[in-house]
Amino acid sequence: MRYVDEYRDPAIAMALAGQINRASTKPWVLMEVCGGQTHTLMRYGIGDLIADSVELVHGPGCPVCVTPLEMIDQAIAIAARPDTIFTSYGDMLRVPGSRRDLFQARSEGADVRIVYSPMDAVQIARANPSREVVFFGVGFETTAPANAMAVWQARRQCLTNFSMLVSHVLVPPAMRLILESPGNRVQGFIAPGHVCAIMGFREYEVLASEFHVPIVVGGFEPVDLLEAISMLVVQLESGRAEVENQYSRSVDYLGNRPAQNIMREVFTVTDRKWRGIGEIGSSGLRLRDEFSTFDAEKVFRLEPLHVEEPRECISALVLQGRCKPVQCAAFGTTCTPMHPLGAPMVSAEGACAAWYQYKRHV
Repeated sequence: MRYVDEYRDPAIAMALAGQINRASTKPWVLMEVCGGQTHTLMRYGIGDLIADSVELVHGPGCPVCVTPLEMIDQAIAIAARPDTIFTSYGDMLRVPGSRRDLFQARSEGADVRIVYSPMDAVQIARANPSREVVFFGVGFETTAPANAMAVWQARRQCLTNFSMLVSHVLVPPAMRLILESPGNRVQGFIAPGHVCAIMGFREYEVLASEFHVPIVVGGFEPVDLLEAISMLVVQLESGRAEVENQYSRSVDYLGNRPAQNIMREVFTVTDRKWRGIGEIGSSGLRLRDEFSTFDAEKVFRLEPLHVEEPRECISALVLQGRCKPVQCAAFGTTCTPMHPLGAPMVSAEGACAAWYQYKRHV
């Protein structure tokens, strides 16, 4: 076990990069699934250290980025109601809908409030019994337990004015979609450490076996990611395809079972549309029928929407690792963090935002 500072130690990082370069007999294509990992890789120039040995491509592991355009429009429509307080984490406010975002809706008078926990929204509902309070429940498995607990607590407190607009997605089905794609180039995955801290890594074993692809659970510091890459390269060079855990200080095989239990009590698996990618079967969560009175889609009787992405935005290709952000003609010109065409440019975990911040002048 290393000390915390060692996970950013330049000497250790350079030694690991050297190991990767010496071990690789040909270039390997690896995908980091998590947007937080993407930003670490870009910030510290890790891809440049191992460019002759490994090509790093970015996956759909930014929950803000894959929230459907239609869901953003529905959130804005709810927020615009005069009887409603719409609550959300701050990173959702700048995500563009088809015509505007939640930040613009707030500037036009909508009561949109940034919260730091779904329980904040429950407290707001309790303090404002005459108004509907909606929480935007976005995220991967990482945030699902806290969101589930908020709904569970709202029912326990008999709140009738709290609901959740749910847009939860699951990581393994998205990885399966990438592996099944005819144009897939990914030969190994760095699995998302935060998701695995909740879910463990047992569920990745099927993917590793079925597609003969190595998967290593990785952390978020530079040394974490270089160790995970090194472990993947060793597997690929030896012809193995197993699931390994680099992030053992935070992740174990079975994960956080109490968190999983509250998720299963409140949510059930459903098909879910991913922004720019389309619908992926059994790739999301929705509230169980017994919690339907807390489902904002039902409370507000939302009608299904279909909205087209801007034609010039290639975020779907970026999210599947098929293109780098700089291959987009709009990158850094008509699409910037201040005026984004797609969510990956505005999200704190978006690949386009990472390239804009760290490599747009390269």
